Amino acid sequence: MSTKTSIVASIVSAANFAAIKHKDQKRKDPEGTPYINHPIGVAHILTKAGIDDVDVIQGAILHDTVEDTDTTLDEIEAEFGKAVRDIVDEVSDDKDLDKQERKRQQILHAPHASQKAKLVKLADKLYNLLDLERTTPRGWTEERKLEYFVWSAKVILGCRGVNQDVEDLLDEVFERNGVKDPKNVQLAENEKK
Repeated sequence: MSTKTSIVASIVSAANFAAIKHKDQKRKDPEGTPYINHPIGVAHILTKAGIDDVDVIQGAILHDTVEDTDTTLDEIEAEFGKAVRDIVDEVSDDKDLDKQERKRQQILHAPHASQKAKLVKLADKLYNLLDLERTTPRGWTEERKLEYFVWSAKVILGCRGVNQDVEDLLDEVFERNGVKDPKNVQLAENEKK
């Protein structure tokens, strides 16, 4: 098998794995979009931004499998290798923590993440923010929506410096949605490490 074929096969394998794991999940938008659209969209953002690292693309496709399905990190490593496992691990929230603490941990962890994990995090946030611009999830108020944009800017603050194209797109989205000067968003004391 040629190198190009094996690269394509490994990416399709990750997409198939994620599709099986997320098969019964829907996004929170009013349309109930199939969840698999999200990880594929995150990978697409990265490829459009010039990222061709197979581990990063696989990590993007698999980034929510451990957090949102019964998938284990050991399963990810067995199927896709340690490098992909490490990316998925770095971008997965600890579901044993309450929601507010998970959000705070994302802010604290972002500056210490690997470059590969930061790329996935940037694209993940961009996808979610563009989706939030497109439609408001059921039950969300405008205040909650703004809070999500501000929180996302705080997470992205710790991921800056890895891909200017994605960061510029994020800044445009932030500014359109009320986050002024997202490169200098202020962190609360408990959000600093």
